[in-house]
Amino acid sequence: MTQHIFEFIINSRKAFIRLIDELTLEELNQIPAGFNNNIFWNFAHIVVSTQTLSYVRTGILPDASTVKYNDDYKKDTRPTREVTQAEVDEFKSLALTTIDQIQKDYANGTFNSTTPYATATYGSEMKTIEEVLIATLSHDNLHWGYAQAQRRVIKNNK
Repeated sequence: MTQHIFEFIINSRKAFIRLIDELTLEELNQIPAGFNNNIFWNFAHIVVSTQTLSYVRTGILPDASTVKYNDDYKKDTRPTREVTQAEVDEFKSLALTTIDQIQKDYANGTFNSTTPYATATYGSEMKTIEEVLIATLSHDNLHWGYAQAQRRVIKNNK
């Protein structure tokens, strides 16, 4: 079952990357009217959040500050600068390589305990790495949906 969850996460992220690839850097940086963030923030946020939930909540990393880019893309942050194409390219890679690493660590039994945590998004407590992975898939798709809505607003205003 967990193998299928990883496949869905990877396919979801590939769909998000296709969305990113359809847009200009200017469009990725634009904050559409009615939104607090931009398409790129939504994409970077899922990458950072998954690492935090997978590695910090299982005690492998000491705290979220050890996750690269956490301060820029954690919950309740907003874009404070325009991102570069190099950063977009890095996150496109990280979106997949971080899931590959989590999958390898899962297969090796690295995640043997989880500090229970309830996300603000869903309010359901996650007590196992499997529950974290299911929440990841839901969270990724929530933000992909936001990005789709933002794309619609941006394209309709041209």
